[in-house]
Amino acid sequence: MEGVKNEASLKRGLKQRHLTMIGLGGSIGTGLFVALGYNITAAGPGGALVAYIITGALVYFLMTSLGEMSTAIPITGSFSSYCTRFVDPAFGFAVGWNYWFSWSICVAMELVVSCILIKFWLPDSNNVLWSAIFLALVYLLNYFSSRVYGEGEFWFAGIKVVTVIVFLIMGVLMILGIMGGESPGFSNWTVGEAPFVGGALAVLSCFLLAGFSFQGTEIVGIASGETENPEKTVPKAIRSVFWRIMLFYIGSVAIIGFLLPYTDPNLSKTGVENLIYSPFTLVFERAGLAIAASLMNAVILTSVLSCGNAGLYCSTRMLYSLAEEGKAPQIFKKVNKRGTPIYALNATTLIAALCFLTAEFGLNDVYYWLLNASALTGFIAWLSIALSHYSFRRAYVAQGNKIEDLKFKAKLYPFGPILSAVLCVCIIIGQFYAYGDFTLMGFIVAYIGLFIFLACYLGYKFVKKTKWIKPLEADLTYYPDRNI
Repeated sequence: MEGVKNEASLKRGLKQRHLTMIGLGGSIGTGLFVALGYNITAAGPGGALVAYIITGALVYFLMTSLGEMSTAIPITGSFSSYCTRFVDPAFGFAVGWNYWFSWSICVAMELVVSCILIKFWLPDSNNVLWSAIFLALVYLLNYFSSRVYGEGEFWFAGIKVVTVIVFLIMGVLMILGIMGGESPGFSNWTVGEAPFVGGALAVLSCFLLAGFSFQGTEIVGIASGETENPEKTVPKAIRSVFWRIMLFYIGSVAIIGFLLPYTDPNLSKTGVENLIYSPFTLVFERAGLAIAASLMNAVILTSVLSCGNAGLYCSTRMLYSLAEEGKAPQIFKKVNKRGTPIYALNATTLIAALCFLTAEFGLNDVYYWLLNASALTGFIAWLSIALSHYSFRRAYVAQGNKIEDLKFKAKLYPFGPILSAVLCVCIIIGQFYAYGDFTLMGFIVAYIGLFIFLACYLGYKFVKKTKWIKPLEADLTYYPDRNI
């Protein structure tokens, strides 16, 4: 292919504003716009608030752990490469391949969702045609350069951020009785069993589901390898992303809890096909916005495109990183003159397209098995971040380095990564409960992603005879000219 060369040369084309929006865009999506209402129904406004605060604490420690490592060693492979360097090469192999697979499937899922959203305006539209248009759009945003990808994500995520800010402002005005009629006061926090509904198990279920909403924040670490001046940019992005996410999620839970009773039957209707029942739509309608459903449909469509754009980017970079480490065919580490791993991008796009066609042409069971297989990967990636950070800090000290020399230091070490690891394990174990199908088949479906991960890990470990990395043997070297 013209412009492709043998030497890897990713370009640092992302600025801080890009990195910040990449982190925000990865965590603000249908989990916030659509699924939030279901969590409030299940656990009540108080239970949902507690669940999201606990999830927020988990994300805080993970983000700061990732920030410490990404500032010291800003490489494209991020947590997969950190696992290889600090934990076990087999663990890095399994995390990397599962993460690539997960996001490839997620791109296909976003294509399915985009077709459903388009039918809101055009009921008789052709699914394959629209999916091809949207896939071509995100492919082109990723093809030209990391800067173009970052710019596209900046504007996609910007629409979501503005929507949430407007929602928060209008919500406060409605709570105060300035807009949308009389103030509800605390009535919706005391109706029925509120504020806590269903007890501790309901909060646990809400916590498990809330974790999916926050997935995507770790993309900041993957993008650090193509970010300008990462020593300064990454820490700033980490801090701003976390506090903004917390404001958006906790603020949204609180406002919906004030304005809508958890007994509202519309809150429990999930899925993009029930878009008109999004809690955001219901609140906007109460404020007198007649086009609320159409507006939120447009916003969620940009959210879906944002997720597809980010998914194609991070899966492409993960495949590139695996090739750099000799864990994937070497062709995937080749880049074009714009600094894009073009063969990795093409392979990922092909997988996404094939998975979409699997769902489109009647093989829905195959598609949803693939989707379930990828569902746990985000939590496994989070677990890998916690384990990598714990091992990184031990290796850093063991090799004679001083903690005060780190450009960015995660607070409350080792409590932070240990707590993060424990919570991630709890989420993974609790998936069977969250899935809700307490049969053998339900167990298999709930944990198929874990089974695939373990197969990759044990298979690589058996073939390569890898061992867990000792602190004095960990590779702490950073090669700025290699991005790896």
